[in-house]
Amino acid sequence: QVQLVESGGGLVQAGGSLRLSCAASGSIFSINDMGWYRQVLGKQRELVAAITRGGSANYVDFVKGRFTISRDNAGNTMYLQMNSLKPEDTAAYYCFYLQDGLAYWGQGTQVTVSS
Repeated sequence: QVQLVESGGGLVQAGGSLRLSCAASGSIFSINDMGWYRQVLGKQRELVAAITRGGSANYVDFVKGRFTISRDNAGNTMYLQMNSLKPEDTAAYYCFYLQDGLAYWGQGTQVTVSS
């Protein structure tokens, strides 16, 4: 089993920044793909960014140039630096971790951007 714990969410004004963290623990055997989704209540979860085991980062268009995904050298902690936040970025943010064909999810952290 793999456990994921997110932190760093909160309330911020439009134009502000937040840094989310996702710490993975448990039965982790190697560095694998990780990433972030977000979900607004009543809507489908949507991909925000992902980082491959090789360190390549991918972003959806609506966060390009504003968000940066990274991970520490051990590969078990992932970050999402969010700058120039907009009210439409308000959502619950979930990290995921892929291993052996399974996807593991964190409990989510709420990000609220006020206008």
